[in-house]
Amino acid sequence: MLTIFSTPKRFRGHINVIQRNAIKSWTLLHPEIEVILIGNDDGAVEVCREFGIRHEPDVRRRENGPPDLDYIFERAQEIAKYNILCYVNCDIVLMSDFRDAVSRVTRSHTRFLIAGRRWDTDIKELWDFSRATWDVDLRSLVSQHGRLADCIDYFVFSRGLYDQMPPLLVGRGWWDNWLIWKAKRRGAAVVDATREVLAVHQNHDYYHPNGLSGILRGEDAMENIRLAGGKWHLNTLLEATHRLTREGEKHNWGHSWAPIKRNLVFPIWFPLWFAFLNVSRPLRHRFGLRQGFLSKARGQRRESE
Repeated sequence: MLTIFSTPKRFRGHINVIQRNAIKSWTLLHPEIEVILIGNDDGAVEVCREFGIRHEPDVRRRENGPPDLDYIFERAQEIAKYNILCYVNCDIVLMSDFRDAVSRVTRSHTRFLIAGRRWDTDIKELWDFSRATWDVDLRSLVSQHGRLADCIDYFVFSRGLYDQMPPLLVGRGWWDNWLIWKAKRRGAAVVDATREVLAVHQNHDYYHPNGLSGILRGEDAMENIRLAGGKWHLNTLLEATHRLTREGEKHNWGHSWAPIKRNLVFPIWFPLWFAFLNVSRPLRHRFGLRQGFLSKARGQRRESE
């Protein structure tokens, strides 16, 4: 069985709506699932009481800043009821395919990290979980209006995988990339479950005066990169050792080369590629090969891989 833990924001306004939606979906994954909210922002006590989940009020944070990731992970691994844990951001709705993916991976590995990309979707109201078709209806909404994003918002791992973590800041960029690097560093199987798990991110405003740019490029984000040990310690799902598919796990043979491509090849290749596009534009337009056509072709190739 599984322990899910998270640290919520204040339960106010639209954030209250989407956090309640997320937490309710977690409790419906299995009758014996454990859910822990860490932190004492407004409304946390009442919500934990309402949903019958565990509340850990203490959390370490910098003055007026977001919580420290290391404290959250250390505390969760100390008190979790189960040996399989999942940190998930408090705006992510999970469904039965998530539970099934965890079950499939844990049958094959004892030391692992499961992560996947999310689907950004506008949800403004409390979802009606009393409907027998609530998950079918949600999937339909995502298929019509959702967008697959590069962000990673859930991390399922075996207890003990993360210890002696740097004090990375939740709610700022790059801590998620460090988690992938650390799991690989410790020899764990890193499984990309994007194809098998529809993780629904409910869109919201960013808690930063400079919005998304501040989250990814602000002072705290740069501090996260420094604490992580630099860009070579920031992995993406391109570095996953396995991919979960309908047919089962498939080994990702290119995972060892991905950091080299990302940190050395791409910074050189991308400017050259766009320079080529600018120079060749008149000729490409003459033959009907516009950049949109090339982008579409590359997208179709990715889908076939």
